[in-house]
Amino acid sequence: MPEPTPFASRRGLLFGTAAVGAGVLLAGCTSNESDDEPAANDQPAAADTPGKAVTIGFAGPQADHGWLNAINDNAKSRAKKYSDVTLEITEGANDTAAQIGQIETLINKKVDVLVILPADGKALTQVGLKAMRAGIPVVNLDRIFNTPQAYRCWIGGDNYGMGLNAGHYIGEKLKDVDDAKVIELAGLDNLELTKQRTQGFDDALKNYPNIKKVARQAADFTVESGQAKMAQLLQAQSKFDALWNHDDDQGVGALRAIAQADRDDFLMVGGAGALSAFQAIKQDNGVLKATVLYPPTMAASAIDLARALGQGKGIGGLSEFEIPTSLTLYSAVVDKANVDQYMPTGFK
Repeated sequence: MPEPTPFASRRGLLFGTAAVGAGVLLAGCTSNESDDEPAANDQPAAADTPGKAVTIGFAGPQADHGWLNAINDNAKSRAKKYSDVTLEITEGANDTAAQIGQIETLINKKVDVLVILPADGKALTQVGLKAMRAGIPVVNLDRIFNTPQAYRCWIGGDNYGMGLNAGHYIGEKLKDVDDAKVIELAGLDNLELTKQRTQGFDDALKNYPNIKKVARQAADFTVESGQAKMAQLLQAQSKFDALWNHDDDQGVGALRAIAQADRDDFLMVGGAGALSAFQAIKQDNGVLKATVLYPPTMAASAIDLARALGQGKGIGGLSEFEIPTSLTLYSAVVDKANVDQYMPTGFK
């Protein structure tokens, strides 16, 4: 799963979600030019029409999770849409030394721009600095380096926002229920992202005094852990009204435990945006009613940003000549009302 994303420092610019973000991020500019005043949007913006050839190096961790695999797929498919982009992609590694070596190879190849999703942001900061000092701008994807000097632009998800939006969704569903009880199936507690998702959820529930969180278990983002920890929660809690599950992969296991326990007396909200979750939400014959996005399409948008950097262009719709330094994606809630819109973005 994605790693820690320091929430407060990234909130400078909220950005649209999966289905929207990658498609419109770098659309061509239009300007309302007049003879009396300069046009703010005269700067070139990346568009679908071919421009300067750009070689983008992409380095990510090993795709040992559905979300990470979707990151790689989004980067590859986005690059293919541009005749002026050549993508140099590494095999991916969860070993820090191996990933550093892969990135150094890309630096030595003198790629025009680097897109890096580090296995460990802190540990790979130095190689990000090395690229920047070599004149290769870095788009830091999701897991953030220790210093802004190691990247030109950061783009990633909003873990706090996931919890906040999950909490508001559940709160609105239960606002008229007296003494409502909710439980939480979290991710790995040693990850900052898990703490942020929990904090956002808890902060949202403060708006609903009738709701109390009565139990919480931490799993580890796998189907097996989701099933085991959910079984424990179900055994301990004979009655509750809603479940917030941090991750759709472990949610597959959680749903198995729920089915085995023959429970359907509560609603469930998931997290991340897996295809299986979207399908269950659309079918609407079980407890899963919504999931909160952590969109892997951020990798497609990272390719857009890298292409714009390589071509010296800005973002359509913004007045600045340069792309921003930070883009935080919005954690949209997907339920039955809008699931068809997001279905194409679901990851396996």
